[in-house]
Amino acid sequence: MNCPDCGSARTTRLQRTTNLGYAMFRCKDCCRTFNERTGTPFNFIEVPTDIVYQVLLCRLRYKLSFRDIAEFFLLRGFEFTHETVRDWEERFAAIFAAQLRTKRKGKVGKTWFVDETYIRVRGRWCYLYRAIDEDGNLVDVRLSEKRDMAAAKAFFAQAHEVAGHLPHKVVTDGLRSYPRAITEELGTAVEHEVRGCRGNPIEQSHRGIKQRYYSTLGFGVVESAKRFCQAFDEVKQFLRPRARMTELVSLSKQRKQFVERVNELQDLFQAI
Repeated sequence: MNCPDCGSARTTRLQRTTNLGYAMFRCKDCCRTFNERTGTPFNFIEVPTDIVYQVLLCRLRYKLSFRDIAEFFLLRGFEFTHETVRDWEERFAAIFAAQLRTKRKGKVGKTWFVDETYIRVRGRWCYLYRAIDEDGNLVDVRLSEKRDMAAAKAFFAQAHEVAGHLPHKVVTDGLRSYPRAITEELGTAVEHEVRGCRGNPIEQSHRGIKQRYYSTLGFGVVESAKRFCQAFDEVKQFLRPRARMTELVSLSKQRKQFVERVNELQDLFQAI
């Protein structure tokens, strides 16, 4: 393991470990002592890295409040406050989401179903722009305080970046800002189709964030709402058992796939 201070590869592993069991090393060049987590965002956190990961997974995957999560892990012998959970979400959720976005970049279909839904932030309605492709996979998500031309253009620019290519068709509910935003950000060659709510599958896709959002009774700050909505949809997409909307997946296969992807998520998280 290279020294995090001087970068030297001339390091030796010591016989002792930290209180959490992480190996300790000594650099022969700068004579500094360090451990496996030195120089990482997890340095000085007083619980193992895998516990931090499990806390974030519980927060993003299940309908648990900050206090619920702190109480749950108390049963496992780890004592921290709900504010610690909030701090870990603030520090790591955005980085985690960015890694998942990078991992799926360029893996988006050619038909996008776009719609916006309402999210309450500190008593005010904000607008969550979301898009999925023809297979039901996430294209992108963006929270905006306004529902106007600028917000629509910013969403399509962000979606284009993560997709890595232009769609053949964009399906919307006919919001007036969409036609111009599609033309200016995606080009005139992209077909725009208007469908009612019953014909747009993204209306059902909104249920995920809605069910998770209702139990929190809204958000207090716009930035935390943006961070949570982005990370929630990225984790939900990564753990999605179906590759297509109509695909039938047996329960045993779902469970096996869930365990494999959770372990993969943990490896990805620890590489932050």
